[in-house]
Amino acid sequence: MERLEGLLKETWHFYKKTLGLVSRGSKIYYAWCFSLLAIIIVGFIFYWEQHEMGLIETNMTDQVSWGLYIANFTYLVGMAAAAVLLVIPSYIYQFKPIKEIVVLGELFAASCMVMAILFVMVDLGRLDRVWHMLPFVGSMNFPASLLAWDVLALNGYLFLNLLIPIYLLVKSYYGKEPNWKFILPFILLSIPWAVGIHTVTAFLYNGLAARPFWNASILAPRFLASAFCSGPAIIIIIFQIIRRVSAIKIEDKALFKVAELIAYSMFLNLFLLGAEIFKEYYSGTVHMASFKYLFEGLHHHNELVPWIWTAMAMNVTAFILFLVPSTRKRLSTLNLGCLLVIVGVWIEKGPGFVIPGFVPDPLGEIYEYVPNLVELMVSFGIWATGLLIFTLLMKVAIPIETGEFSHTEYEKGTYTFKRH
Repeated sequence: MERLEGLLKETWHFYKKTLGLVSRGSKIYYAWCFSLLAIIIVGFIFYWEQHEMGLIETNMTDQVSWGLYIANFTYLVGMAAAAVLLVIPSYIYQFKPIKEIVVLGELFAASCMVMAILFVMVDLGRLDRVWHMLPFVGSMNFPASLLAWDVLALNGYLFLNLLIPIYLLVKSYYGKEPNWKFILPFILLSIPWAVGIHTVTAFLYNGLAARPFWNASILAPRFLASAFCSGPAIIIIIFQIIRRVSAIKIEDKALFKVAELIAYSMFLNLFLLGAEIFKEYYSGTVHMASFKYLFEGLHHHNELVPWIWTAMAMNVTAFILFLVPSTRKRLSTLNLGCLLVIVGVWIEKGPGFVIPGFVPDPLGEIYEYVPNLVELMVSFGIWATGLLIFTLLMKVAIPIETGEFSHTEYEKGTYTFKRH
């Protein structure tokens, strides 16, 4: 009990000191944070309009009841799950270049989980009904409801990706060795949990038998394969920005190892997608209507056709860039491949996956959904929220990782806030 009290006291002291740290920075830091705050405020204004009037303010209808919000949610769950590609080589195989930056990757996953949960909340329509989903407060219909499983999986993974890095950062701040007997079980638990959050998300779609586009047994592995492409690609870009604007050292070797893992995942993603397309087109049943709408158009409705073929071209090009060692280990082509993967997988896994599941509807009606201004502004606001959270977390984590910000420096009175 005394040990727990001491840990809580240390954590509270650490938290108070970090408030001073995040409130100081360069003009670029202030400009970045205030720009994100402005986008958040605009997004909230549009969301309040939606909340007051209902989801009728969006372009979603009875025919297409999931749109841009759920597309972003699905994509972000995959990005969060991708942190496992840093956890395994770092904690399990002790790969030193990644071990030095794994905490940053876990905080990135936590930021993605916050955004994913926010996208679900804005899609609910009535915020005052969120309490129905709270354990022991509302009626979650657990374990029969897959939505209840998803609530527990998402919040559990968010908890793990906050607990692990914050514990390690607090210990590093005080110059103490972590108690691995305490934290290692949580680290090991986060690995299957990362797989679990995207598996449960896939099962949410799988469970809708009236939507044959989603009713595929390989959907969960497809989700995981695409997650291990887009998430690490964003991490590679972010880590390069971080090492450019801060004192932290991130070796190219770590980036190239992550890129190699992306190459394997890209192969699996393209293979599984190809297998699904073959099954639908070769069988030629009436259930392939959604695939035809996506890839070639259906009864002159072809809103998504140019989008999905652009995504296919991006993903194949990126796969080639990641597959060839010479292009994978050159930063210019590596970054190009990352950008192609980020956009290509978002199209394929977001609007290219969610919307065709509703077209045509069970009665054969075709409604072509395009998000309106309200949905776009609310989405931008949520993405800005995630970026702001990640920025503030990095403002604390990076100085601790480099040794610039520590309890020893404060005790000596020698620490000065550096303007990053």
